[in-house]
Amino acid sequence: MFEHHRESLLPREKFLLRFAGHAAAALIIVLGSLGIGVWGYHHYESLPWLDSLLNASMILGGMGPVNELRTTGGKVFASVYALFSGMVFLVVVGVLFAPLFHRFLHRFHLEMDEEG
Repeated sequence: MFEHHRESLLPREKFLLRFAGHAAAALIIVLGSLGIGVWGYHHYESLPWLDSLLNASMILGGMGPVNELRTTGGKVFASVYALFSGMVFLVVVGVLFAPLFHRFLHRFHLEMDEEG
């Protein structure tokens, strides 16, 4: 997927396309996770769709729930969804920063080879 350390640095245009692909993958992960949260709050707490979206967005964004949870199923779902959201945050950061970090290391490695 990424160029080998012996290969030249990827041109800027191709790098930006790679980064756009990673950003699209991150967006799909976030939207899928948001969809899971919206469905869960609507299903387990019988919240309206808009309130379910608000709660899922707040949990996924790390802020916490807005509505009080009343059912056991809703509380269990919210607990699991909060843990899931923390992992999703880490995955999305990794997906977004992988091409940037690789480019930085690749450029640094190429500079080291030129000096040596």
